[in-house]
This record gives sequence, C-alpha cells and structure tokens, in this order.
Amino acid sequence: MVTTNGRTGGDGENGPGHDRAGGHAPTGANGQWYPPEWPDLIRRLARGELDPVPPRRASTVLLLRAGADGAPAVHMLRRRTSMAFAGGAYAYPGGAVDPRDERDVPWAGPSPREWAARLGVEPAVAQAVVCAAVRETFEEAGVLLAGPDPATVVADTTGAEWEADRAALAGHRLAFGDFLERRGLLLRSDLLGGWARWITPEFEPRRYDTWFFVAALPDGQRTAGVSTEADRAVWIRPAEAVAGYDRGELLMMPPTVATLRALLPYEDVPRVLAAAGERDLTPVLARARLVGEEIVLSWPGHEEFTKHLPSRPVNPSHTPATATPGADA
Repeated sequence: MVTTNGRTGGDGENGPGHDRAGGHAPTGANGQWYPPEWPDLIRRLARGELDPVPPRRASTVLLLRAGADGAPAVHMLRRRTSMAFAGGAYAYPGGAVDPRDERDVPWAGPSPREWAARLGVEPAVAQAVVCAAVRETFEEAGVLLAGPDPATVVADTTGAEWEADRAALAGHRLAFGDFLERRGLLLRSDLLGGWARWITPEFEPRRYDTWFFVAALPDGQRTAGVSTEADRAVWIRPAEAVAGYDRGELLMMPPTVATLRALLPYEDVPRVLAAAGERDLTPVLARARLVGEEIVLSWPGHEEFTKHLPSRPVNPSHTPATATPGADA
C-alpha cells in the first residue's frame, strides 16, 4: 500500500516496483554511494590542503518488524534528492544529536552510565546519543519508543496532536525531554540495542560519528509516510534490499549496506535484538590514499567497499535508475 501523508500497517512485503531517484552515481556495478567530488577532496587531503571537519554525533535506528513468515523486515527511507548529504540514497531514520538531547529526560531502562560503558563514551554523551535515536525515530518514522511506565509502550501515535509534536520536534521548537514530560512518558532505552558505529571519511565536509541501533516496532504503532527529509518510506526484507544494492538499483552508503548484511543470518526479530549485546561497536572509518594517479578508498573490515578509482571523477552527471523496494510504509 502506498501512502504519502498517512500511515500503513500490516506485515506483508510487496515485490519491488520501479522508479527513478536522483543522487550520486555508483562507480561500479552495485549501488554504492560515491559523490563525484570525492576524488578531488581526497587529493586535497593527501596534499595537506584540507583540514578534516570534526564529525557531529548522530544516531540512527534499524526499525524491525516480523513479516508474514516471521522473518525480519526493516524500515528504510529514501532521502530526498535535494538533501545536501546522500540525496537519493536509502537509509534508516536518524540524524544528528541535538544539544537539548543532553538535558534531563524521563528515562526507563539501562541508565546513561550503563549505555556509556556499551557505547564507549561519557554518560552525558551516551544519554544524548540514545535520546537522539529515540527522538529521530519519532520525528522521521512516527514511531515512539516510550511509554507511561517502564513496562509499557505507547500503542498509538497517530492523530493531529501527535503530528504537531513531530513537526515541533523536527523544527527544533520543542525539546524531546519537554515533550515526554508533557505527555507523561518515559524514554524506554531498553528497547534499543547497539548494532554498529561508523564515522564519515575525513575528506567529506559533512561528517558524522553515527551509532546504529536496532529496535522492534512496538505493538499497535505504525510507521508514518514521507517526511521533510524523505520522499519514500518502505518496509523491506534485508536480503531484498541487499540484492537491489548488488544489482545497482538501490543507492546506499556503505554503513547502510554493511548493517543490512549483518541482519541476514537472523531468522526473526527477537534473535536480532538478542544479538545486539554482543555486537562490536568499534568505529569504522574509511581510509583513502593516493597511489600514482589512482585513489584507493577502503573501509577496514569491509573489503567489499574498497575502490580503485581514477583521481578525477568520471561522468559525474550520470545518475542510475533505482528501484523502489519493499512494501511502502
């Protein structure tokens, strides 16, 4: 079922449709996001002409639900082509940490100190990262990992008042802690599991230090349609999304593909959540070096993304056809 302003429920996934999305063209047969300006940026960094920008902390959530056969499906958003960063690419709900995420927040589940040990940061940073994960999931997907007490979750976040709160949060007119307090809710940090951590390469001017989390869609809640940052929202099986990427039909950044591949061994959502506690959260940071007139770009531990490319972009105006996967959310 397709929706642009409303929400949909249901457990099934449809086969992929077809449309065209903008974004930067992959340089190979797959759909790896590779901006045409990167080679020149890498050259400047190698020559000492470019100072790396400090990355902003960010959070993103792989929101999961069971398909008709019990296998996991993941919620993905296609970023609008007008976005300055990764326009046209499929990604998960998420975004940068807001300074107000460090304020006191009504909280249930593992404490910020416990999350600090898991994430490898100070408690105040851990609180902000976890808060951003829950806040961004609500802003971008309409799913709220919070409840009136430590054992329950909000069952329905539809309606004009909820949408007004989403808009106020997205517009930075409302702090997430104030939103929870007004509604008498607690952030449920126990509903999240740490999954991965990736840092944008040093030559990219828009850099993020991003923690990836997994979470199950709460019973009764439905994902929203499109948002100010996404023009399509879908539920898709990880294997289907990976296959679309491998065929060059779906544009994705390396962290998205890597986290999708990491879901493939798991038969159901509870197994994914149970595995989160053992996941390695060592940050992955791309390395780029010049070898003659060739750029070698690699992500340690993820050899599939290594690229041997000319130092100058080729056909930067070309953009590939992309497929629309899964069941629209």
